[in-house]
Amino acid sequence: MARALGLDFGTTNTVVALAEDDDARLVEFVGDAATGAVFRSALCFWEDEQGWNGVAHEAGPWAIAEYLEAPLDSRFVQSFKTVAASALFERTTIFNRQMRFEDLGRALLQKLVRHAGGQLDDRPARVVVGRPVEYAGARPDEALARARYDLMLREFGAEVHYVFEPLGAAHSFAARLTEPATILVADFGGGTTDFSLVRVAAPGAARRCVPLASTGVGIAGDRFDQRIVAQLVLPLLGKGGQYRSFGKVLEIPGGYFNDVADWSRLAMMRNRRTLEELRKLQRDALDPEAIGRMIALVEEEQGFPLYDAVGRLKRALSGNDHAEFVFDGGGVTIAADVTRADFERWIADDLVRIEGALDAALVRAGVEATAIDRVFLTGGSSLIPAIRAIFDRRFGPERIATGGELTSIAHGLALIGAEPDVTPWEA
Repeated sequence: MARALGLDFGTTNTVVALAEDDDARLVEFVGDAATGAVFRSALCFWEDEQGWNGVAHEAGPWAIAEYLEAPLDSRFVQSFKTVAASALFERTTIFNRQMRFEDLGRALLQKLVRHAGGQLDDRPARVVVGRPVEYAGARPDEALARARYDLMLREFGAEVHYVFEPLGAAHSFAARLTEPATILVADFGGGTTDFSLVRVAAPGAARRCVPLASTGVGIAGDRFDQRIVAQLVLPLLGKGGQYRSFGKVLEIPGGYFNDVADWSRLAMMRNRRTLEELRKLQRDALDPEAIGRMIALVEEEQGFPLYDAVGRLKRALSGNDHAEFVFDGGGVTIAADVTRADFERWIADDLVRIEGALDAALVRAGVEATAIDRVFLTGGSSLIPAIRAIFDRRFGPERIATGGELTSIAHGLALIGAEPDVTPWEA
């Protein structure tokens, strides 16, 4: 039996590692759709008489495969971690079945265990779960998120500990060091950006890895996606348009457009109440065709294709000065040339807030930038040139290290879990 399991339940991807003796190994998933140690934090539901309450589901890359096979007969859910701390989210209806956050989480973990090919059948005595320093969303409720996580994880039947995600990455990086160092870890996820400052007194030994300070902000990859959608997609769906109400001409409420640009909320829009509201808005809109395109985007379950198109654009702009944004679905067709300068202008305010969280971490730790020996960047958005430029400017490229962008947190959480006492690193 593994001594501990490290679980990085991410907004975009979930990764698991097992600690055995003094080392940890990543769990590689098995099957035709498997993508190594990375398991997409996505779910697909469809009606099936043999499923629980008449609904069957898949998760991870298998959820994507099921969705692509029958998009109109399924419900695709992604980025639902972003509502973990939101009191506004109580439940969603999927094929007349009410599902809370913890229900979605358990559904994901059940399939994750199954697709591990037996590697997770023997439950460890201890589970160390990563959590963001600051949860995503307006006025996040940490106690609510903790209660939901506890319910989601109870089927593991193990002792559960919560550790800040960048501290997990710090322990993974510390194993690579050959001398004592003060390190800054910057973790750029899908929903949040988190920073931890750590003093590594004895490389390779987690118990010598002393946390100094941690900060975070609810801005990361999904927020950058929202900026792209706001610029390229929402104007075609009626954003900025008007509608008639009791003899007055009013601006269309922005809430619908915010939902379309948010992957977690777009997945929840396909319900009778929301669609009825949109059809009423369409009847009163000065440009009903634009609202019709929004309805088609929701009804035809175009959340994943839109997400995929935005992701392709971001990746292309990380390596090129300009790239083509191409999307065709739900009655919306877009082909636009986007420059890296355009994208950086759209996310400029977000970058300012991220850098502010970095400054707060240094102040809280009482450490000057010149005293940082190494900077470890992790998470998918760390590959964005504008993100990397912040750290090159502040610390110099010679002090910056990368690697294991999607797996370092889980690896480090498992290393922490292997220690006799986890409490020094618990959030």
